[in-house]
Amino acid sequence: MAIGWLAVLRGVPWADVISNAPIVADGAKKLWNAVAKKSPSPELPAATAQPTLSSEAQAIAILQAQLAAVEAAASDLHNQMLASSELIKALADQNTQLIKRVEANRNRVLWLAGATVVLGAVAAANLILTLVR
Repeated sequence: MAIGWLAVLRGVPWADVISNAPIVADGAKKLWNAVAKKSPSPELPAATAQPTLSSEAQAIAILQAQLAAVEAAASDLHNQMLASSELIKALADQNTQLIKRVEANRNRVLWLAGATVVLGAVAAANLILTLVR
């Protein structure tokens, strides 16, 4: 199972991911700012239909009730969009932090690999000198 994950992680173009992380974060911030600026449409009270109204007045009352329901649904959708864009912004920020940490860990691994190679060369040289004497 771990080998599969390693193969996936090796296939990721980390340089591209790291270089695009600020762009993703900026895009999420722009989306959040654009969505947050829009205010939901105000809800209108539902019209109550009276039984003594003419058929034309009843149709108008029904349309007004439907319009109020549609406006309430649009307001709910706007609230959901705000919540979704906030989540996207949070995920983009977390992604940026994750990419920074992965890059730092990658640099540490490179330094450790270099140190290991140097120590291995020193150990091999010591072994050769010991065997030659």
